[in-house]
Amino acid sequence: MTTASIPWMQSDVARRPLVERLHDWVTTVDHKRLGILYVVYALVLLVVAGIEAAIMRIQLMAPHNDFVSPQVFNRMFTMHGTTMIFFVAMPLVFGFANYLVPLMIGARDMAFPRLNAFSFWLTAFGGVLLHFSFLGGSGLYGAGTAPDVGWFAYAPLTAKTFSPGHSTDYWTLALLVSGFGSIGTAINILTTILCLRCPGMTLGRMPLFAWLSLTMAGLVILAVSPLSAAQMMLLVDRYLGGHFFDTQAGGSAVIWMHFFWVFGHPEVYVLVIPAFAVVSEIIPVFSRKPIFGYPVMVAATVCIGFISMSVWAHHMFTVGMSPAANGFFVLSTMAIAVPTGIKIFNWLATMWGGTIQFRTPMLFCTGFLFQFLIGGLTGVMLACAPFDWQLGGSYFLVAHFHYVIVGAILFALFGGFYYWFPKVSGRMCSETLGKLHFWLFLIGFHLTFDCMHVPGILGMPRRIYTYEPGRGWDAWNLWVTIGVVFQGLGTLVFVGNLVWSYFEGDRAGSDPWDAWTLEWSTESPPPVYNFAALPVVRSRRPLWDLKHPEDPDWKYEQ
Repeated sequence: MTTASIPWMQSDVARRPLVERLHDWVTTVDHKRLGILYVVYALVLLVVAGIEAAIMRIQLMAPHNDFVSPQVFNRMFTMHGTTMIFFVAMPLVFGFANYLVPLMIGARDMAFPRLNAFSFWLTAFGGVLLHFSFLGGSGLYGAGTAPDVGWFAYAPLTAKTFSPGHSTDYWTLALLVSGFGSIGTAINILTTILCLRCPGMTLGRMPLFAWLSLTMAGLVILAVSPLSAAQMMLLVDRYLGGHFFDTQAGGSAVIWMHFFWVFGHPEVYVLVIPAFAVVSEIIPVFSRKPIFGYPVMVAATVCIGFISMSVWAHHMFTVGMSPAANGFFVLSTMAIAVPTGIKIFNWLATMWGGTIQFRTPMLFCTGFLFQFLIGGLTGVMLACAPFDWQLGGSYFLVAHFHYVIVGAILFALFGGFYYWFPKVSGRMCSETLGKLHFWLFLIGFHLTFDCMHVPGILGMPRRIYTYEPGRGWDAWNLWVTIGVVFQGLGTLVFVGNLVWSYFEGDRAGSDPWDAWTLEWSTESPPPVYNFAALPVVRSRRPLWDLKHPEDPDWKYEQ
């Protein structure tokens, strides 16, 4: 049976004048359009954050460089870190979840479509507010433009005494507003998965993408709420005479660190769990095998979600916590490597013996596996308190962090772009440009972040503006900057590929990868309400059952 004969594929896609379609995009409550808006918004800010990173790397490519002033450098690393975490990475994972979750579970939309739209516009407004600080951040005290307190904004640096003017207020309000949007989106994803699954789609038959999105949404609610509370406390400190973080008035700067990292470390899993979800869908399809150990993969994901809420203070080994507290957070941080290792084993076991097709999505997932393993191992090293005391304040930690965020999460999401682009646009991406993007970005990534480990081990501090020559850091920093150029070229090829393929790519059809989950049963792009008739599911691979009625999965699944 072909997907063209599946009854719920019937749809009616209407073409309308350009102005009306633009109006529809702005006022839409359709989960697919909101998913696309999230992704486009994130890609625009990815370019902005990339330019900010390039400015920092040009400054550090040689000793005693004066490409930018120290204050501009501080603003660049504040804006780069804040933008990448809150306005690139999170919108990207929300965009993927918004677009795909209802399609994968056989639903016609999200549970609360209007809340979904409201959440997106809150997130978008937060990013605009943050970057408007470049124009409107100068305050009564002439304190400059964009915030310069770092993406972590440690107290008491954010107090009025040390951050006069309004630039820090823009940072605080931008994160507060986008935080409300993130919580709204998470509630929507969670409710949709629990309440709107199609007939037969039990929790045990859900695609791993849906399971991992469910875990991610729960983590967002638990982790973003404390950060939003801390932002409000900071505003009270700055404008209403509160002293939560004012050590001279009985407050504590360490309280801010606890609030921030209660959000900050689970946030890494908020971002990496959707990357796991993407990889868990792509590897089986391009290995032509079902995922190995589905129940164990689900259990490992839930386990990661729980443990991730008990590891935050490994960012605070040097603040003077008790040995017992340090010991607890060392053990909990190391424990999270166990379920994570299980997932890596299961992905490799899925590939083992499979008929692997190294198309562009699979190439990016293969890069993800290798780089996530390296990033995870350096994470285990930093989980040891004595090691962290030595290198936690150095470029070694910066290298580890980017190995996970860029080498794992961004590589997986790039794979997801190439995998689901045909479903979203109806066109295939260029394989030639896709592979050129992969190799340019892979070379640039390893030049940048492999080399970054070495000056860290040699003692180069993080957040440094410039340095003296002759310390063994010069050549490594030059290679790091050259790597950034390769990554920039790769990103340009990626954007060019998306634009060219949207207009000139080959027609994709409904199921170009011969995949197994429900989103491939609809047209490309899907109709407004996804399914003319709700599908009925009998196994974890419903399209396999339809295509192969002689050997369906439901005969073998328990």
